[in-house]
Amino acid sequence: MAKSKLIEFHKEGIYCPRADVFIDPWKPQKKAIITHAHADHARWGMQSYLAHEDSAEVLKLRLGQDIQLETLPYGENRSINGVNFSLHPAGHIYGSAQVRVAYKGEVWVVSGDYKTENDGFCTPFEPVKCHHFVTESTFGMPVYQWQPQKTVFDEINRWWRQNREAGKNTVLFGYSLGKAQRIIDNLDLSIGEVFLHGAIRNTNEALIKNGAPLPSLELADNDIDKSRYKGCMIVAPPSAANSSWMRKFQPYATGVCSGWMMVRGAKRRRAADRGFVLSDHADWNGLNEAVAATGAENIYVTHGYTAVYSRWLNEQGFNAQEVHTLFEGESLDSKKEEKPDAAEASQPTT
Repeated sequence: MAKSKLIEFHKEGIYCPRADVFIDPWKPQKKAIITHAHADHARWGMQSYLAHEDSAEVLKLRLGQDIQLETLPYGENRSINGVNFSLHPAGHIYGSAQVRVAYKGEVWVVSGDYKTENDGFCTPFEPVKCHHFVTESTFGMPVYQWQPQKTVFDEINRWWRQNREAGKNTVLFGYSLGKAQRIIDNLDLSIGEVFLHGAIRNTNEALIKNGAPLPSLELADNDIDKSRYKGCMIVAPPSAANSSWMRKFQPYATGVCSGWMMVRGAKRRRAADRGFVLSDHADWNGLNEAVAATGAENIYVTHGYTAVYSRWLNEQGFNAQEVHTLFEGESLDSKKEEKPDAAEASQPTT
C-alpha cells in the first residue's frame, strides 16, 4: 500500500493533517466535511461543518439550526491551507457527495456511501479520477446484485393495488432520509392516497426547502378521517413497525425496502408481509464499476464486507486494505442490526 500523509485514518475519523480537517468524523472536531446527512456520517458536536448545498436544511434539522455550516455546489473548489477540496455526486441520497482532496498532484477521493444506479431523484453518481479511493462495501459480496429500479417499483405498485382491492391499507418501511424519498418519487399516485409518518414528513419539508422535487403529502395522524385511509399507502421508517402508531391503519399489509431483502431470513427477522430489494448503496457490480472508473491503484475499504471485498480487489491487482471505521452502511432497523453472515449471504432469495 502506497504511503501518504495527505489522508490518515485516525480513531476519531478520516483526517487531512495539512488542512486540519476531518471527513465524516465520529468524534467532535474543529472542522468537518460531511458527505451526507445520515447519522453515522453526520454527527453532532463539530465546531464547523462543510457540506453540499442540497443537504443544508436536513443537516440543520438533524444537528440543530444553529450549527456553523458552509455549503458548496458540486465541483466548486474550497482551498484550506493549500489543500483543494471539492464535492462530487455520490448518488446515495439527495445532497450526498464524494469528497475530492488534492495537494501537489496527489488526489484522494473519500466516497462516503454511494450507489451507481441513477434513481431519477438525486444527482447521479459521477466517478472521480484519483490515486487513492476510499470506498464502502456494505453489499460487497457477489450475491448482492440489484434489479433495475423500475422492476422493483412495478412490483411495489402492483402489491399496493392488490392490497387495496383486498380491502387492506399498505404500510411500506424505509429510511426517513433517502429511501423514503425514493419510494415517494416512484409510487403510482393513481392507485390511492399517500400519507407520511412524521419523521418522513419533517425530512421532506427540509429537503423541499433545498429544492427537492417532492410532492406535498399529508401527515398520517389522528385528525384525518379514518375512511381516507382505506386502500391508501403509508410510508414510515422501520422504527414504526409494531408500534401503537400503526393501529389506526388496520387492516394493513406491511413491506420493507432494503438491500438485505436479497438474502433469506431478512424478511423473517422484520416480520413483514413483503420484502423488496431496494438499496441506496452500490451492489457488487456497482462497487466494482466505481472502483475501476476512478483509475485509482490504492483502495481503502471502510465498512461492510471489508475483508471479502478488499481480498477480492487485491486478487484483481489493486492495492487494497481494510480500514476500520464507525460507519454502518444499511441496517434493517433504526437501530444497528447485524449483517447476514457470509454463509447466509451466499443464498439468494428465490
